[in-house]
Amino acid sequence: MSSYDVIVIGSGPGGYVCAIRCAQLGLKTACVEGRETLGGTCLNVGCIPSKALLHATHMLHEAEHNFAAMGLKGKSPSVDWNQMLSYKDDTIAQNTKGIEFLFEKNKIDWIKGWASIPEAGRVKVGDEVHEAKNIVIASGSEVASLKGVEVDEKTVVSSTGALKLNKIPKTMVVIGAGVIGLEMGSVYSRLGAEVTVVEYLDAITPGMDAEVQKSFKRLLEKQGLKFVMGAAVSGVETGKGKAKTTYKLRKDDSEHTVESDVVLLATGRKPFTDGLGLSDLGVKVSDRGMIETDDHWATSVKGIYAIGDAIKGPMLAHKAEDEGMAVAEVLAGKSGHVNYGVIPSVIYTHPEVASVGQTEEQLKEAGTPYKVGKFSFMGNGRAKANFAADGFVKILAHKDTDRILGAHIIGPMAGDLIHEVCVAMEFGAAAQDLAMTCHAHPTYSEAVREAALACGDGAIHA
Repeated sequence: MSSYDVIVIGSGPGGYVCAIRCAQLGLKTACVEGRETLGGTCLNVGCIPSKALLHATHMLHEAEHNFAAMGLKGKSPSVDWNQMLSYKDDTIAQNTKGIEFLFEKNKIDWIKGWASIPEAGRVKVGDEVHEAKNIVIASGSEVASLKGVEVDEKTVVSSTGALKLNKIPKTMVVIGAGVIGLEMGSVYSRLGAEVTVVEYLDAITPGMDAEVQKSFKRLLEKQGLKFVMGAAVSGVETGKGKAKTTYKLRKDDSEHTVESDVVLLATGRKPFTDGLGLSDLGVKVSDRGMIETDDHWATSVKGIYAIGDAIKGPMLAHKAEDEGMAVAEVLAGKSGHVNYGVIPSVIYTHPEVASVGQTEEQLKEAGTPYKVGKFSFMGNGRAKANFAADGFVKILAHKDTDRILGAHIIGPMAGDLIHEVCVAMEFGAAAQDLAMTCHAHPTYSEAVREAALACGDGAIHA
């Protein structure tokens, strides 16, 4: 029986980062993974492959719509779908092999197989039982189901199936206007599919700043995506390579159907803890299937911890990574910390959408006195030169102290620009601190400074 200081269950962003940090801190560490490759959902069938397809199709969009205006003449490129999928698979392989290298470098044992926890301090994989002083559950999440919709990964697909369709569909219905639905919907729209997004709520991307929601939806519609809002999907019927989606509009209870070649179910994800044996162990789990933990990520059973998508909070890879590093610090006798108020979220469409901190609606509801600094990318020289002037930067600061409370960006490189604000918030900075910091010209980042200036006496280029 092998013995470890820590066994991490799951090798996604939370799990593999936790394992590496544990090893760096001198703990004998193993990681259990049942997939053929390391990296979890994110690297294999999530974040990385979807970004590869988003990048490829964005290049196609630029060639079709903007090259000629820049003097780049010639026939637009044709799409070799199999080659695009091969590029996506190669991107996955490079990343997953990179994790293998890091495991070897840090002397982390990869225990191949699916784990169960027969008792505290023991992890069973296949017929073998391994001892561990501490166990970290980083088992991730899986696609949430919807009554009346059966996923076959051919005609009705999850986000996994959407990454490897046999051919580009002429028509696609996306159920759910969240991050996954809009990203993959954008991919296939750029490839020529007619995409219809059916959403239960009255606004896309739930929880996002309302002003950004409206602008984002308008831009996606301009790109060709169609939206049916306030619609409850009751079922999907398949036959002869087609799918018929039935939904009822909440405003008048009227029933409608839409036919498509493919249906993408993108209504969210749920914790994946099947087979771990949590109920027999006495590990407390919420009604929604999330493992309950204290402020140090400890479960109700001593020596067992949990992080990432398996516990409460946004299901984001970087949130899991932060928790993985923090719990490793705790296990090594140090102080682990995650600032949940400064966790950014990003949608990798074009334009990108990014946010951190509180929305204007949350500040209003809390009665917090605030001010808004806003700047349009139409006033940014670099954005105009790059055909990327759609969108804006919005900074929310405390009305009295000027401390930054949140930021919301829709525009070019929003996912990178947001981190300037994240760092500022981590240090408790005021909007004026951003406004007084020299920004290189011409860069997209100048729009962030201008929004910060707009929190004071006013932006220069507005």
